[in-house]
Amino acid sequence: MDLRRLQMLLDLSRLGSMREVAAGLGTTTSSVSQAIAALAREVGTPLVEPDGRRVRLTPAGHRLAEHAVTILAGVDAARLDLDPGAEPIGVVRVAGFATAIRLSLLPAVAELAPLHPGVELQIVEQEPPEALDLLARDDVDLALTYDYNLAPASWLSEHHVTPLWDVEWGLGVPTSDRRAPFASYADHDWIVNSRHTADEDVLRTLASLTGFTPRVTHRVDALELVDDLIAARLGVALLPRGRTSRRGVTVRPLKDPSVWLRGYAVSRRGRDRWPPLRVVLEQLTRADVGAPDGGLAG
Repeated sequence: MDLRRLQMLLDLSRLGSMREVAAGLGTTTSSVSQAIAALAREVGTPLVEPDGRRVRLTPAGHRLAEHAVTILAGVDAARLDLDPGAEPIGVVRVAGFATAIRLSLLPAVAELAPLHPGVELQIVEQEPPEALDLLARDDVDLALTYDYNLAPASWLSEHHVTPLWDVEWGLGVPTSDRRAPFASYADHDWIVNSRHTADEDVLRTLASLTGFTPRVTHRVDALELVDDLIAARLGVALLPRGRTSRRGVTVRPLKDPSVWLRGYAVSRRGRDRWPPLRVVLEQLTRADVGAPDGGLAG
């Protein structure tokens, strides 16, 4: 249905005269009459009937006018919602890994709340593959993801990618171990992420450069549990530097090559112009991110 014709029908139901409708819209009575007749053809039923020298709405006309209130209000709300210059109002759905939520999203929310109280967030914790899958299905508006310099992500043409921060990673070993080169851990058991393969890809790249194949024995999501396994001497793992590990665990630097985890905010291309998402992205890039003190892999 043509929205302008629908507006004329609603005005007619309120004013009761095509002449008054025409005057209010700055057009002619004939134009209003033709528009109402065209609308009747679109819906397949008469919308007005003669009432002396005037017209009145038929029962179907009254019902359509009632629908028009909701339809036109919805269209106005959609236009306002999508207006880049409008005050942001709406729910932004976010899927992301735990550290990005802690380091970036929660500080952004704290800053955003007094500035744009009409913006709400719905958060689900997910590793990058699941978060990007939700984004592709349009089940979320924003995915917080990561990759490594030695295992870069493969972005799609539909992705709008905003870099957030990067964190150096090292080798997590028992504190009592003597400092030794990476290759000296060739015969150790290794611990990798149970929900994402990126850190295992980095491990296998580092190992291949050193001349061995790592023996992956444990797959764990929470870095706190990785700490526990290392302290119990059940394996070694790649861990973020600058993070407070449990007592008995030391994270030693990796050189030639070094390893960096890189955090991103990913939306579907073109969606970043939606005002609520736009202000969330702007605030994420302004967030003051300190040293990670929590799981970067979970």
